[in-house]
Amino acid sequence: MADHPMTDDAVLHGALREKLVRAKEQWAREGRLLTGETSTPQAQRLPPGQRLVQDFPVLDLGVQPEVKPERWRLRVEGLVEEKVALDWDAFQSLPQQEWVNDIHCVTAWSRYDNRWKGVAARDILMLARPKPEARFVVFHSYDGYTTNVPLEVFAAEEAMVAHTWNGAPLDRVHGGPARIVIPRYYFWKSAKWVTRIELLAEDRPGFWEVRGYHNNADPWLEERYA
Repeated sequence: MADHPMTDDAVLHGALREKLVRAKEQWAREGRLLTGETSTPQAQRLPPGQRLVQDFPVLDLGVQPEVKPERWRLRVEGLVEEKVALDWDAFQSLPQQEWVNDIHCVTAWSRYDNRWKGVAARDILMLARPKPEARFVVFHSYDGYTTNVPLEVFAAEEAMVAHTWNGAPLDRVHGGPARIVIPRYYFWKSAKWVTRIELLAEDRPGFWEVRGYHNNADPWLEERYA
C-alpha cells in the first residue's frame, strides 16, 4: 500500500479498503452477529453477542495516519462560545485523568480493564462552552473518518480524549497520538486519530452510520445496525 501526504500535519499510510467497507455494509443488511438479546450493564458485564479477548485487535479502514505529537492539533468548533485550538503541549497542560474501563467492538470482541489516561471530555467542553442550541457532536479524524454522538454522551463521565493506554503512549495503530474514548458504546464511536470536534444543533450521521450501522450504538441493546 502506498504512503501519501494528507495535510501538512499528517501522513497517511495505506489506502481505503473498499472491499472491507462493502463487506461491513453487507453485514449491516444481513444483521450479522445479532443475537436478539438485550441486557443492561448492571445485569451483566459482557454485552449480548460479545466474546472476551486478551489482545487489542486493530481495526481501521485501511489507512493509518502518522501524526507526530509536535504536529498534532485538536480543534473544537461549531456551536461554541469559544473556539478551541490545542497543540500537544497545551493539551498535555490540561488536567489529566485516568480511568479503567471495558471496550466493546461491534465486530463482537470485548476487552476488560483498559487503563486510559488523557483529558476528560467535560474539561475540553468547559473550554469551548457549548451554545444552548448545541445538541450533537461529530468527531473528525486525520484519515477523514467521522462519527457522531449526542452531546450528553460525549459530556458523560469517563468520556475522554486519550493519549495513553495501559501505561504507554497510544500506538498509531490504535489511534495515537490521541483518540476519543467513550467506553459505554460500541467502539466505532470512539474515533481514532481525532483532530476536530464539531458541535451541532442537528444530528449528522458519520461514516458507518450512513452505511447501515446504528446511530446510537448501545452494546447492551445490541444496537449494531440500523
